[in-house]
Amino acid sequence: MRPTFQPFLVNDSFHDACLYINFIFDNRAIIFDLGDIHALSPKEILKISHGFITHTHMDHFAGFDRLLRLTLGRNKNIHLFGPEDFLDNIEGKLAGYTWNLTQNYAESLTIFATEVRREEIRTRTYECRERFYAGNPVSHRPFSGMLLSEPGFSVSAIILDHDIPCLGFRLNEKFHINIKKNALTELGLEPGPWLTAFKQTLYTDFDENTEIPIPGRQQIRRFLIKDLAEKIALVTPGQTITYITDVGWSETNAEKIIDFARDSDCLFIESHFLDEDRQTARTKFHLTARQAGEIAGRANAGRLITFHYSPRYSEQGDLLELEARQGYEEFRGKGG
Repeated sequence: MRPTFQPFLVNDSFHDACLYINFIFDNRAIIFDLGDIHALSPKEILKISHGFITHTHMDHFAGFDRLLRLTLGRNKNIHLFGPEDFLDNIEGKLAGYTWNLTQNYAESLTIFATEVRREEIRTRTYECRERFYAGNPVSHRPFSGMLLSEPGFSVSAIILDHDIPCLGFRLNEKFHINIKKNALTELGLEPGPWLTAFKQTLYTDFDENTEIPIPGRQQIRRFLIKDLAEKIALVTPGQTITYITDVGWSETNAEKIIDFARDSDCLFIESHFLDEDRQTARTKFHLTARQAGEIAGRANAGRLITFHYSPRYSEQGDLLELEARQGYEEFRGKGG
């Protein structure tokens, strides 16, 4: 069965952190971290609707400028989420450029920036036609862990310690809907935009008597959604994708990550140092490969993907991956 989300690391394991998640059935993507994104095509970048930034060290946020450059002058909304002081970071970036002509643009980019704090979430809007004015009011709401909730999926966050607040992210698909092509053929139905509306209805608390109109070659046909779902839809558990990077090893961090990442289909987790250098890892607030593997195993992650290796191991990437794999196998299923 084809998944709904296709995640891939933009760069190799020794370069900037960035996880691109493509929506296979929609012209859309989200991104976890914004390191160097030059490996992405302009088309891929323009699909991004939401960006989730763990923290604003350069190797996690330098790609903001390229995202801004490609979306500037387009009628587009971009939602960005980051940790404490994120609004100041966004405003600092925007203040580095001169915007005297943007009020004349035919189409206007709007950035919705959200800062995640332990007790609350703060959001401010920046409009291209307003020269990205930084004085718009800030909205406040309690932080419950959820950042984005849509009918088919959600993105949640935890706050971790990198000697500064650093966010971890998890994408949860509500459930996965596969369309049985043979059933469509038997009913004389053709794929089309109606399938998207059909799926969106299934994701909601729909009334079983809701009718779905389906365009035909000669007339519109109508089906009760319950009956149609039984005939053409195969519903399976949704994907879960967790992304963790730039965290120090501590019992608090480890337990929070294990609980957050539990039973993820895919866990992307940094493996910055070999375990023989764990003291250096501790002082720099990073994980060793073995620690990453232990966390993944205890979280019972279905698949472990390591990344964000220290350049000091440029010829030893296989050792980092092996050490993480050994930790994963040793601790898998042992719980938090």
